[in-house]
Amino acid sequence: MAEISISPKAYIKMIFHAAKYPHLAVNGLLLGVKGNEKSKVEVVDAIPLFHQCLYVSPMSEVALVQVESRASSEGLQIIGYYAAAENFYDNTIEKAPGLKIAEKIVDTNGSAYVIMMDNKSICMDMKHPGIKSWQSNDGKWTKVKHNLIDSRHTLDAVSLLLQRGAMKEIYDFDNYLDNVDDWTNQHLNVDLKQILSMH
Repeated sequence: MAEISISPKAYIKMIFHAAKYPHLAVNGLLLGVKGNEKSKVEVVDAIPLFHQCLYVSPMSEVALVQVESRASSEGLQIIGYYAAAENFYDNTIEKAPGLKIAEKIVDTNGSAYVIMMDNKSICMDMKHPGIKSWQSNDGKWTKVKHNLIDSRHTLDAVSLLLQRGAMKEIYDFDNYLDNVDDWTNQHLNVDLKQILSMH
């Protein structure tokens, strides 16, 4: 089984998405690279999708095509799916909203990873990552280990940013459909690069 390495940028964007909509379920896609060994997988970015309709629909199909095109232009691929459930205690894969999207990734790529956020752990002073991860394996989801790159500094940075209300700066595909906001979050990518270099 692979261990997933998660970049600070991808992690912070997932947390921001959940923190921006604490009263709703949210989901998104994981972009990454697979190493030469099957056991090496790195999540380098997260693309927030929805906070309203999280299930397979024409809009999710459009989003998948656009994200896949963008990812391939950057030498990346869609390797998984992340979600935070609406219910405070639903943090298992069985409760993952829109899990059909992850299953579609499995159909396309042969495998996929799912990261579920532990809503109880998302706070202004993050002590641990608060995420759980799974990998598709022979038609079943198996829990796998994850490694948050530069964990202590990343948690300090995300805590500081949450305290400042920075999660308002993230846009998902729902926002894009309403107002043509930048669903790639390039503005946030630049800011995160600068902030993370200071920690």
